[in-house]
Amino acid sequence: MAQRRRQDLIMELIQQNGFVTTEQLVDQFKVTPQTIRRDLNELAKQKKLRRHHGGAGIDSSTVNTAYQARKIMDLEAKERIAEALVEMIPDNSSMFINIGTTTETIAKALLEKNNLQVVTNNLHVASILSAKEDFHVIIAGGEVRNRDGGIVGEATRDFINQFKMDFGIIGISGIHNDGSLLDFDYREVRVAQAIIANSQQVLLAADHSKFGRNAMVRLGSITQADHVFTDQQPPVEIRQLLTEHNVQLHLV
Repeated sequence: MAQRRRQDLIMELIQQNGFVTTEQLVDQFKVTPQTIRRDLNELAKQKKLRRHHGGAGIDSSTVNTAYQARKIMDLEAKERIAEALVEMIPDNSSMFINIGTTTETIAKALLEKNNLQVVTNNLHVASILSAKEDFHVIIAGGEVRNRDGGIVGEATRDFINQFKMDFGIIGISGIHNDGSLLDFDYREVRVAQAIIANSQQVLLAADHSKFGRNAMVRLGSITQADHVFTDQQPPVEIRQLLTEHNVQLHLV
């Protein structure tokens, strides 16, 4: 198959699914992984897609990538971020954990801790953490989004405002080069804002693909975090902001 035709078909698959893995494309087109990586790199240079570890996807400022696709996107980076972040969490501490596949990965890493008090608006996080008998897990009330198990709405925000926790563990969909934290659902954003306001320390977890990614709802600024955990150096504008506002950057 000609390279141009293969690349057109790759774009069709990504448009249909939101994200595809390199392995899926190798099986689909019966070519080597190196060939697929060259195709993806070329399409990324043309700004037709965004490369991720193990595959590629398409960014939209209005619709997030499907939950099942996000679960496998940049998973190794998320696991390294989770491992580093959890080192900061002492036993017998309290925390909020918000919506996202990154925070779900962090929840799995938290199982090695003891006697945690957790408030979350993420059904998957609650399910993961409830496996520990010494954890006290509280699920925020509100509307459950069936696409990803997130709980959102005014009732959720009001529930969060009843607590003051040691840590707020936050995932995010996108980070603009001006430091704006961006997401897709204004209801989710309002809950995350309440989490930030009611946390003694805010721990932001974002793999490299989130930097420069666009989404239409502004949550706040990266300067509201106390610690930022990521797997690659952020853009220089972000690093300057972190330095100016005494936000600690953790590269994993």
